[in-house]
Amino acid sequence: MRRLVWSEMSGDERHSLCSRGLSEIFDPELRASIGALIEDVRRRGDDAVCDALARFDGIELDPDDLRVGEEELAAAEVSVAVDDAIDDAIAHLRAFSEHQLVGLADWEFESEPGLQVGEKLTPIASVGLFVPSGKASYPSVAYQLGVPATMAGVPRIVLVVPPLPGGTGEVDPAVLVVCRKLGIADVFRVNGPAGIAALGFGTERIPSVRKVVGPGSPPVILAQVEMQRHGLTTMMLLGPTESLVIADASADPERLAADLLIEAEHGTDSSVVLVSTDEALAASVDRELTRQLRDLAGVRAEAARAALGQNGGCVLAVDLDEAIRIANEYGPEHLQVAVGEADQGRIVEGLVNAGEILVGQHTPFSAANFVIGCPASLPTSGFAHVSSGITAATFLKRTAIARADPEAMARMAPSVIALADHEGFPAHAAALRRRLDEFLS
Repeated sequence: MRRLVWSEMSGDERHSLCSRGLSEIFDPELRASIGALIEDVRRRGDDAVCDALARFDGIELDPDDLRVGEEELAAAEVSVAVDDAIDDAIAHLRAFSEHQLVGLADWEFESEPGLQVGEKLTPIASVGLFVPSGKASYPSVAYQLGVPATMAGVPRIVLVVPPLPGGTGEVDPAVLVVCRKLGIADVFRVNGPAGIAALGFGTERIPSVRKVVGPGSPPVILAQVEMQRHGLTTMMLLGPTESLVIADASADPERLAADLLIEAEHGTDSSVVLVSTDEALAASVDRELTRQLRDLAGVRAEAARAALGQNGGCVLAVDLDEAIRIANEYGPEHLQVAVGEADQGRIVEGLVNAGEILVGQHTPFSAANFVIGCPASLPTSGFAHVSSGITAATFLKRTAIARADPEAMARMAPSVIALADHEGFPAHAAALRRRLDEFLS
């Protein structure tokens, strides 16, 4: 691991550690390329989507082949172990969503006599779910996005996924099994950025949606950002994965190394940081990482070395209070607290910028990624400072409702009239004056 000492780092060095991912996503050349691709899909629809699939994925398809048909969905199979694991994960996600939705119910109260105010919650009319492919197979992303969307009651859910690399258009059967279990029938095999554009504009065969979510490579994330100019809503940002672990001398270095490698193996653009108050622990973890890296295949080991090297590393903190400050400044996608039980509560209370917080060394990132049921599609690149993971709430919108009787209207009228007159809106004031005249007559 790269070794850093927070108290000795300059402001620029701290900023460099905490500003990961954004330069790659918003690279000017990439932005120009994605902009041209988006415009091509806007103009030529399915033909442009097929051309992008051939150009970037090496897969030749006709427009009629973009949709995954009913027979293909029905025929998709996985091993019994994977099928049972998918069921296990879906059950946990549904349980989490059910409890969340209880707290997201409609509400109303009387804010003053005769004035009722509140909110009603309704699902977004249509959403697009992007499930990545290429570096790995991600049925977990399909259910992490699909379960909350279905639990929220979204009427139209469209899922897009790139075909398996090196094939002739086949989609990972595990993703199709997830779709079948969740009742998602609109499934399309597309190149990532072109698929995002197609979801925003709508094409001859791919329906348009109002919101799109899903993690991906910098081109996929940039396509989501750019499509907001065309009215498509998205989440900011679900880019290259990252994790941070706060650990003290009580942590087990073998487990700690294993947990650091979980997110580190994703790709050379991943970032993994260990924040430790104990230099001896950091040295022990380094030795464990060297040993455990031998168990990873070449591409995974290369990714891990980048994630823990130039992209991340170990940051030594003077105490746990400084460790909390470092974690909050970093704002990680995934965060694990590997400290003594006596300190866990105050650390969790002090952490305010994280996509998820996993407490203790019996709660590894992989368990949360696959089965626990908490959101696992989480904000990256520091966006945990301002946004949250994808849950049922992501697919709901709030509408305020108010109802005033004549007495409540009369009581508010002088305030409304005074503010309308001050801001220069005579019709605003007149609407209240007329009602007030009627009420007093």
